[in-house]
Amino acid sequence: MEKEVQMSERYRIGIILALVGGFLDVHTYVCRGKVFANVQTGNIVLFGISLIEKKWWNAFEYFMPITAFVLGVLIAEFVREKCNKENFHWRQGILLLEIATLLGVSFIPIGKYDIIANVLVSFVCSLQADTFKKFRGNVYASTMCTGNLRSTSEFLYKFMRDKKRDTFRKSNLYFGIIISFIGGGMISAELTKIFLEKAVLFGAMGLVVVFFMLFVDYEKKIGDKNVL
Repeated sequence: MEKEVQMSERYRIGIILALVGGFLDVHTYVCRGKVFANVQTGNIVLFGISLIEKKWWNAFEYFMPITAFVLGVLIAEFVREKCNKENFHWRQGILLLEIATLLGVSFIPIGKYDIIANVLVSFVCSLQADTFKKFRGNVYASTMCTGNLRSTSEFLYKFMRDKKRDTFRKSNLYFGIIISFIGGGMISAELTKIFLEKAVLFGAMGLVVVFFMLFVDYEKKIGDKNVL
């Protein structure tokens, strides 16, 4: 059966975004005080611990990325509702905002202002997480791995139980997203050592690629074989 698929849900888009997600997470860890800017669960836990221990500044440092993440989701939803144009999709507007923010981060010196850089990267990651949620109709995350790992394991179990090739293929697709995230992190670890705060621009380049790919609004697929 032939049907149309949005370019934003193409698997290749998910792969690139997972690379960027892993890149940014490792970049802030290596370059910005060993902070993971993508996932807020740790920040929420550490925020609570800091409050109990009355370490107010530490609590503030953890609270700011959480706030930036929430703000990013709110902005992404607002743009989705208000700025959907025929020739310029709202997702492209979000990507431009992400790219501009990362460009600004590249000019923030390492050290004293790391909290600002981490907040801005958290903002970028929340925009990306809320804007790109699916590949081929399957829910995924390009800025973290826990949900993807669960989906990989779930479809692997279904394949072991039912021996259906489609479930094994889906398990492999999710596994590919995870591998891309890891690959982005490995690349980031090396480039950040060389280019320091400017290394974040390599992550922005990945978003530029996705931006131009989105000018192809829809593509045909036949059945489920064409997954890229």
